[in-house]
Amino acid sequence: MQISARADYAVRAMLELAAAPRTVTAQALADAQGLPHKFLEAILGDLRRAGLVRSLRGAEGGYRLARPAEDIAVGDVIRAVDGPLAGVRGMRPEQASYEGVAANLQTVWVATRAAVRGVLDETSLADVVSGKLSPHLRRLVNSPQAWEPR
Repeated sequence: MQISARADYAVRAMLELAAAPRTVTAQALADAQGLPHKFLEAILGDLRRAGLVRSLRGAEGGYRLARPAEDIAVGDVIRAVDGPLAGVRGMRPEQASYEGVAANLQTVWVATRAAVRGVLDETSLADVVSGKLSPHLRRLVNSPQAWEPR
């Protein structure tokens, strides 16, 4: 799975909002994470349209989460800016069909999506901010192979 810069920036901005006690400006979010301001503004627009953030105008204006950080999964953020978590040639895995020796490949793609969902949809912004990650996630990262590049 490839995490785009757009998704990475979106999750980082959402984590800043999850940790913030008040509304935060786009510039402050960009500065806190070292993100390009204009690019972040476009990302925040996508997050607003997805109902994940609210924007407020005025002297106290900026952005805040639209619902509690416990109720927003990392997967929600990625979908808001990049679309589905796993795709096959622009289709959802269950829409792909194969013949012959590749007939079972669809099952592999669906299982891949399920594994990605098992991490990204089960991890909330609050989990990441607090560091209280699920036992499933801890088991995955405690495997020596998890940290080895291939």
